[in-house]
Amino acid sequence: MMTKKIDEKRDQMMVFCMDDMVPQDHLLRLIDRAIDWSSIYDLVEERYCHDNGRPSMDPAMLIKIPFIQYLYGIRSMRQTIRGIEVNVAYRWSLGLDMMDPVPHFSTFGKNYTRRFKDTDLFEQIFAHVLGQCMDAGLVDTSHIFVDATHVKACADSKKMQGQTVHDEALWYEDELKKEIAQDRERHGKKPLKDKDRNDPPSGGSAGGDEEKTRKCSTTDPESGWFRKGEHKHVSAYAVETACDRNGWILGYIVHPGNEHDSRTFKPLYDKIKGYAPEMVMMDAGYRTPAIAHELLTDGVQPLLPYKRPMTRDVF
Repeated sequence: MMTKKIDEKRDQMMVFCMDDMVPQDHLLRLIDRAIDWSSIYDLVEERYCHDNGRPSMDPAMLIKIPFIQYLYGIRSMRQTIRGIEVNVAYRWSLGLDMMDPVPHFSTFGKNYTRRFKDTDLFEQIFAHVLGQCMDAGLVDTSHIFVDATHVKACADSKKMQGQTVHDEALWYEDELKKEIAQDRERHGKKPLKDKDRNDPPSGGSAGGDEEKTRKCSTTDPESGWFRKGEHKHVSAYAVETACDRNGWILGYIVHPGNEHDSRTFKPLYDKIKGYAPEMVMMDAGYRTPAIAHELLTDGVQPLLPYKRPMTRDVF
């Protein structure tokens, strides 16, 4: 016998418990057991007024909303809010019942701009969660893997303008000058004068003095005009990440996509060298004497692939 009940319970009144609606093995429930979200209140307390203004939205909920977005690969905050409206597990995670209104999709952006911008709040939350993982023995920092991934920026490639920039000084320039001075002293040579140090070798320019004109997006000026391989030019960012052998992220930095990995390695390394790794593994983009010297000086073994010399064939 065919059963037809599709419309029978749509108007039915029910009393139920939100906790019973989420399976015990649901990913959000497992994460909620592992992470102490209450620590967020201490981190953001000074960003709120204690005795004035309207009651704010729960700060922990503000952090959980983008967490849900990236965890489930939702493309935009607008779509994330639409998902929260109908997903019981999302509502349970945020502390909302079925009748509570869901925040507007612009709420997180406004709070970020007014409260959290130019702060290290998200870095602190990241460090707190990572610390809990390390306390549980899930992280192995003896071997660290480093690589960068390019992410296309939300910028119109036709809205570009020329921008004059100066070459930034290399992060190892001061150390290189110190070693040159020590080497000249060992060989009985006089130290280089400041004028000699600043003279550009072979027609080049001194570090940081050369001006170049680069394309810059007027929509997202912080991104970089980038092309990888045979792909077309796009405005992009580079997300440089360090992780352990189990895939736990230990540190990250974000920079314009047109900056080479070898130039941006030092800020990331400063974040992870406190873990005292035995070995750091990187791709050929990091195969420079300066990076190898930095790691070996700290007692860290670099593991880098062979890179074919980028010179013209002579045969």
